[in-house]
Amino acid sequence: MLKKHFRHALIAFSAITSIAISGTTLAQTDYPNKAVKIIVPFPAGGTSDVMGRMLAEELTKILKQPFVVENIGGAGGTIGTERATKMAADGYTLIQTGVGQSAVAHGLDPNLKYNSMTDFVHLSQVHSGPNVLVVHPSTPFKTLKDVVDFAKANPGKLDYGFTHAASGHMAMELFKQTTGIYLTGIPYRGGGPMMTDILGGTIPMMFINQDVALPHIKAGKLRPLAVSSAQRNPLYPDIPTIAESGYKGFEALSWSGISVVKGTPQPIVDKLEAAVVQAMKSEAIKQRLTSVGFVVPEPGSKPYTAFVKKEIDTWTRVIKAAGIKPQ
Repeated sequence: MLKKHFRHALIAFSAITSIAISGTTLAQTDYPNKAVKIIVPFPAGGTSDVMGRMLAEELTKILKQPFVVENIGGAGGTIGTERATKMAADGYTLIQTGVGQSAVAHGLDPNLKYNSMTDFVHLSQVHSGPNVLVVHPSTPFKTLKDVVDFAKANPGKLDYGFTHAASGHMAMELFKQTTGIYLTGIPYRGGGPMMTDILGGTIPMMFINQDVALPHIKAGKLRPLAVSSAQRNPLYPDIPTIAESGYKGFEALSWSGISVVKGTPQPIVDKLEAAVVQAMKSEAIKQRLTSVGFVVPEPGSKPYTAFVKKEIDTWTRVIKAAGIKPQ
């Protein structure tokens, strides 16, 4: 009798397990069957937001479900990124990863509440672009060498503007360490006030994203000296890289990508990666990126994961050497 009851219980358990597995499999193969959220961990209107919405638009077309951006700003992108780790690992929440929240943050905050390499599966890089070293036209500097020579002859007498832990700040710290010069940093809470001051001549120099700098350069209000990418930028074909100006290997980029919470079922990860790769190869995205001087990166999980790891190592080393602390 006990054997009979046990056999019936085992059959019932197997049936329930089979139904559960079938339901899970169906959910994975049917993915997505509702709207998908993309957390952009910055306020609306900036470059990160533009990149997130651009990708959301293409993924909506490819996967036939709405991909909707939710802006969760604060603390240099770390608040929204941490929020993403608390979401269900079901593929219905993606997170925009990037240089600040996914690389620089690891060097800044020893108590960071997430790990970019273990808490997320990185699907693909979406964009990258250089910073441009610009000076006010009233300065005597015409080349990168002019800046380095002046700074070496006058330690601490040349100022620059920066916003804490932004890509431009990191580019400047790497530049100082690479060239061995001492400059005086003037901190700003945001890029708007900093831009106002350099346009007005209050500060003489800074690194800034190439898309933001371009209109002011075209208007003759800023003078570009060098770009921080390994290769020259198409929007600045006549402006040398820092690497070719005598500092081989120098590279400091602004970048973003798209990731999903670790633990998301592999079939969903694979489907998302394939869709993002397809989106990144579309002419619409290529044209939008290149029109503002961004580079279309190699798409896919493997190259992006390796890139994030390299960026964490680079900026952790630079931040430690500079003694930069979180605000």
